[in-house]
Amino acid sequence: MTFEDEQRACVVQEALSWLHTPYHHHARIKGVGVDCAQLLCAVFEATGLVPPIETGAYPTDWHLHRNEELFSGWMARYAREPHAALPMRLGEVCLFRYGRTFSHGAIYVGDGLLVHAYLKRGVILSRITDEPLAGRDLQRWSFW
Repeated sequence: MTFEDEQRACVVQEALSWLHTPYHHHARIKGVGVDCAQLLCAVFEATGLVPPIETGAYPTDWHLHRNEELFSGWMARYAREPHAALPMRLGEVCLFRYGRTFSHGAIYVGDGLLVHAYLKRGVILSRITDEPLAGRDLQRWSFW
């Protein structure tokens, strides 16, 4: 197993450890509350892939009223977009378009499954091909 493979496995393990954490806008406390942006920050900080990230304030409905790609901007500081033809790999970030922007983040954990924090559901495991993610425009980001 390469160092990269070990890092990817750590990301998956950390992401899965957040399952069932309730959804709470702008929170970042495992088992207590988290939103999709803060989940990504927490997982990649805990695994040492990024320094502590301060996202600043953002309203719950920013994706409905603005065109600014906040999430993609945050990701571009630390990661890169893999070539679209490459298969998805463990630990990649998937950003989905909701409203006007790419405003929902998830972490790929293998076998078509993603860990993400979803309003009224908390941190869940979803298939990329099932609701609420199916059919949405997608951006992929990788730290490797």
